[in-house]
Formats: sequence, structure tokens, C-alpha cells
Amino acid sequence: MGTIKKGILGGFSGTVGTVVGANWRGMDVIRSRPKKSGSIATPQQLLQREKFALAIKFQNSLRTMQKRLYGDNAGVRSRVNLAASQLLREVVTDVNGLVTLQMDKVQITKGELTGFQDLAVTATAGELLNFTWTDNSTQMMANATDIFSCAIYEAESGEFFVKEGPEVRTSALAEVALPADWAGATVHVYAFFQNAEQDLACNSVYLGSAVLI
Repeated sequence: MGTIKKGILGGFSGTVGTVVGANWRGMDVIRSRPKKSGSIATPQQLLQREKFALAIKFQNSLRTMQKRLYGDNAGVRSRVNLAASQLLREVVTDVNGLVTLQMDKVQITKGELTGFQDLAVTATAGELLNFTWTDNSTQMMANATDIFSCAIYEAESGEFFVKEGPEVRTSALAEVALPADWAGATVHVYAFFQNAEQDLACNSVYLGSAVLI
């Protein structure tokens, strides 16, 4: 891939002969037009494609949040790219050829904000989750105004329910009402704090799975 720094017509978008032009992260770039392959994919290639598709589907509803709250941009790699790499490297796996997710290794957010102290969650009747923690707002990199947030993954549908506030670090508890049609479903629970400006978070915590009553 090449970068167009100066040209007669400047940057362009589309295909001209064997060259494809596009704008990528604010830069005008050119690359070779990909050649069609007539070869049949190997089982390993098909497995990799399936892993990639599962990672993209899983991350899809988290992308907007991870643009803000997953580490820092690393050169040309965005926060979303970094999160996707972690998914493919540590979360998506295969067991006897069946592609699956290692839910305890999922990292929803990543950052330097101070995390939870004594965090716990219980499921109660009516698709409710009750979170409790100890106020640790006096610790370094923690603030009383840090926003409690959680991301709940429903395994069968592959959907996330995300809640950001209004509870804060000093609240020490939060009640989260999940969709009514999730009754009886198995959910995986993640929680994290983000600052009041919503541009910095702590590393998310996996609290395990629960069956909604």
C-alpha cells in the first residue's frame, strides 16, 4: 500500500486499471487491485475465517464504546483494532473444530483508571442484576464521579446490553434491569468504571455467568 502525498489530481477513490485509491484514516492511499483466487480454501483457512467472523460479530455492538475506552491508539492502529486483535488472539478459540469464545478472557475496556474494590453481583427475580462494591474514590487514579458501567452478554442471541451510569463510584451499588425476553437466559457479566468525561476507563472485570430468574 502506498500513500499519495502530492499528485496532479491529488487523491482519488475507486479503481483505475490495476490500482485502487481510497482515503484511510485521513490519508489518501493506493494499493494493488486484489487478484481473484481460484484455489479451494483449506480447512485451516476456513477455520480462520470462521474465527474472524465470530470476533467481528461479537465486537460489533461494542465498537462505539471501545473507540473511547479501549486503551490508546497505537500508531495507525485504532482502539477498535486493538480490541479486535485481543479478541482474535486470546478469546476466540476452537475445540475439536468448533469455534467458540473464552468468555473469561474478554476485555470490554482497557485503561489506567482505578478499578473496583470488593465487587459482587447477584441475579434476582425479574431479570435484575444487583451490583455492590466498596467506595474507593480516595485511591490514586479514582474519582468520586467515575461512572459505573456494565456490559451483559446474552449467549444465545449473541447480543450485548450496555449500561453507563447514572450510578458513580461513591454510590457503591447499582441495580440493572435487563430485557424481559432474556428471562431464563444465560448471561455473562462485565463491569467497569469510566471517568466523567467518558474518555478513560479501568480494565473491565468479568464476574462470571448467571442464569436469569
